[in-house]
Amino acid sequence: MTSILVVDDDEDIRALVGELLERAGHGVIKAPDGESALKLFYSRKPDLVVLDVSMPGLDGWEVLNRIRELSDVPVLMLTATPELIYGRDLASHYQAQGLKLSKHFK
Repeated sequence: MTSILVVDDDEDIRALVGELLERAGHGVIKAPDGESALKLFYSRKPDLVVLDVSMPGLDGWEVLNRIRELSDVPVLMLTATPELIYGRDLASHYQAQGLKLSKHFK
């Protein structure tokens, strides 16, 4: 079973993404912030990371940078700001997957 680490400081988004991935048959690990995400990443070694860009404390880019120090696991960046052009440049720099998931929930 594929394990996916879902990282988002918004509990509702984290729960929704986790639920959808679980329904698709994946094992889901959830983290509310960057520090928790890194601890879970190193201890559980997920196959994929879905990572929020804007979080208090360690933001998604810093978490991605630390993940990249030791792993080339696929990372999908999740953002509420789809016009975040700066994110595309950083995604390329940090070798994130070329897909940006936008939060459009009402």
